[in-house]
Amino acid sequence: MGKGKLAKFADMAANPLVVECPYWMLQRDGFALKGKWNTDFFHNSNPIVLELGCGRGEYTVGLARQFADINFIGVDIKGSRMWHGAKAALAEGLGNVAFLRTNIEFIHEMFSADEVSEIWLTFSDPQMKKPTKRLTSTYFMERYRKFLIDGGVIHLKTDSNFMYTYTRLMAERNQLTVSCATDDLYHDNASFITEQLLGIRTYYEQMWLDRGLTIKYLRFLLRRDGQLEEPDVEIPVDGYRSYDHQVVSTVKARK
Repeated sequence: MGKGKLAKFADMAANPLVVECPYWMLQRDGFALKGKWNTDFFHNSNPIVLELGCGRGEYTVGLARQFADINFIGVDIKGSRMWHGAKAALAEGLGNVAFLRTNIEFIHEMFSADEVSEIWLTFSDPQMKKPTKRLTSTYFMERYRKFLIDGGVIHLKTDSNFMYTYTRLMAERNQLTVSCATDDLYHDNASFITEQLLGIRTYYEQMWLDRGLTIKYLRFLLRRDGQLEEPDVEIPVDGYRSYDHQVVSTVKARK
């Protein structure tokens, strides 16, 4: 392991905004903050919003800057990426930010019923060959139901036409209310596209835009009742996934 990563992991361990819970620790000790995020971490009663697969944490931090009366938690397993957002939030003194380093497959073990109001899924891996690993699959929806308020909001922002199409079909199949949908966020004049929605553009999002890809956005409500079913439709895969890795974003990466 490189010295840079070791230094970042040390920073993460010392950062009061970071909570780390690998699976072995969850099995051995459980999770002390489950049901107690408001009282024991944020020390307020404000709504909690998750960003699952937060990567560098740019969206978590960006949302926290916009909405001081909402608590935001970025979740990812890759600490060396999360380090960027955790460092920025600490430097800015953002008291409404936390980062949870864990495997998202066990996210339902980290929160109690009705503890979370909304979920953001930003540029998640579409997992075109592995439906149960897809963060908008019914497999994960059942996990979200365990802690999301009834009718809680799920936001999907993606460059993947596969992910966008699959998620929309999943919502339609299960009669989940879709309140907003666009397959070209930055060129659509729909009334729901506000400056707040456009105001956060991450490093990887700019990379996709630089490659000429359109950004898709979908917002739907996840109700708690009823059995969820997978859409039985063949969806074309994303052909661009074999892109040239040498193309980089025009948004400068944080060092």
